[in-house]
Amino acid sequence: MTDIITLGELLIDFTACGKNEQGQRLFAQNPGGAPANVAVAVARLGGKSAFVGKVGDDMHGRFLADTLKENKVNCDSLIFDKDFFTTLAFVDVNEDGEREFSFARKHGADKMLCTDDIPVEKITESKIFHFGSVSLTDEPSRSATLFAAGTAKENGITVAYDPNYRASLWANEEDAVLNMRNALDFADLVKISDEETLLLTNESDFEKAAEKLVRNGAKIAVVTLGKEGAYVCTKEGGAKVEGFNVCAVDCTGAGDSFWGAFLLKIAQSGKNPDELTLNELKDFALFANAAASFCVEHHGAIPSLPTIEDIKTRL
Repeated sequence: MTDIITLGELLIDFTACGKNEQGQRLFAQNPGGAPANVAVAVARLGGKSAFVGKVGDDMHGRFLADTLKENKVNCDSLIFDKDFFTTLAFVDVNEDGEREFSFARKHGADKMLCTDDIPVEKITESKIFHFGSVSLTDEPSRSATLFAAGTAKENGITVAYDPNYRASLWANEEDAVLNMRNALDFADLVKISDEETLLLTNESDFEKAAEKLVRNGAKIAVVTLGKEGAYVCTKEGGAKVEGFNVCAVDCTGAGDSFWGAFLLKIAQSGKNPDELTLNELKDFALFANAAASFCVEHHGAIPSLPTIEDIKTRL
């Protein structure tokens, strides 16, 4: 049985990496896309993961497929589309490791995932189904994503959601808020960053935001706090789990590294999310913080995801 199956964007992060002799900026070709990052994070840590999505039938799409396969992610539900190109994101990283994104996605293949493309059987044979919000920005991927989440929910599969806000991909903030919040109805497990609390909950305080998510139906809500760690909340209460003091060079993929590690611990526990105690979840969050702290010390998303040995060394 698959531990975690993820659905959404698989793309190229062209990450700024200095200048050439003529003073022109150089960009490194890094595989990325939040749900794909989560799938690889799970596989790197010894779990079984699968990915559902669409790429162009082009050099970038083939590179991305090869990357997932090399990392032992099941790609049976990765589709190559001859009519659309693989989505590209150009990433600028500042001195603190924080990022600015510019997307080439108007006719990106990831947006063209259709309801008919959804592998119902694969989803229902998984322990956890995970999706993000980038696939909610446009049709037909929005309907496909919600159909997949609904299918998982109806079949008793735990649903995980990471509403990863990228302003430039939405028509406006109101559209983003509406669609990102509507998807919360499907989610048993929710992760948001401290920058998304107001957007998703109307609460600027991360503890109140997490508590509101739980009151509204989430079994477990997590707010990632960057170098400060993470806050975990259930009906039992909430707790902050400290992060690790490291030198961050690139934060791309850190949240996905955290979430992949956290979801894998839940899948491996053999328990339903509402059966897990707050103390158990604190241990899972510490493990996930270690994963994220390793990721930010390296460049790129997928290339920076840790192995189980890396986390054991960190802990």
